[in-house]
Amino acid sequence: MDRSQTLAPAAAEPFDRAARRQQRGRADGTADFLRAAIAAELVDRVQALDRKFAQVLDIGRTGITGSDLTVALEPSPQMAIEPISVAGDEDRLPFAESSFDLIASAAALHGVNDLPGALIQARRALRPDGLFVAGFFGGTSLSELRADLLAAEVELTGRVAGRILPMVDTDMAAGLLQRAGFADPVAEVDTIMVRYDDIFAVLRDLRAMGEGNILHGRAPLRRDVLADAARRFAARAEAGRIAVTVQVIYLTGWRR
Repeated sequence: MDRSQTLAPAAAEPFDRAARRQQRGRADGTADFLRAAIAAELVDRVQALDRKFAQVLDIGRTGITGSDLTVALEPSPQMAIEPISVAGDEDRLPFAESSFDLIASAAALHGVNDLPGALIQARRALRPDGLFVAGFFGGTSLSELRADLLAAEVELTGRVAGRILPMVDTDMAAGLLQRAGFADPVAEVDTIMVRYDDIFAVLRDLRAMGEGNILHGRAPLRRDVLADAARRFAARAEAGRIAVTVQVIYLTGWRR
């Protein structure tokens, strides 16, 4: 592992790394449809290049494999079960420079503490003419849930509590790639509307995906706040169901 980089102390980080690992380790796959859709899109993008990649780093179980070697990076040691897998964080990559021809990441980067640092490390781990592709949640994802939880919290407690992770602005995505040193950076956004019966179904899916609250300083959600948020959320229903916004940011960049 490269120790040359100075890492920020945990107290300065917005996300609790231990909680992230625990939640990802408890993900049960029953609500894997969004990650699976992102992974399938990444596979299509790589296959469209009609090019062989010998050594691949697979972050988030994209299913993309290298002709010689595929290494799976998992956030939790319990998930490191592939033939060649390593437990680690995407912004603390435990690999030497120029290790891979392709790095593919599905539904993982939205939960890292240092996204610019993660992109810099990804570029460093690529060989010359190596490709980086990623898809992760950003933009206005879960804006309906965020708004209703916030309104209920302010109404009943007079406070604002962080319940949903801050998201990367879609307009900033390509700039992040460029600042990390990638050539030919491309950022695209896909908006998916997922329909639910109630707020509790959304929260169940988030838990099943390992996407619960990992913010430092998080507080338990009071029952009366949740009930009020559920009422607000239900008021959004059209034809009996509530649409929830999910935005996926796709990034592509090359190391030249």
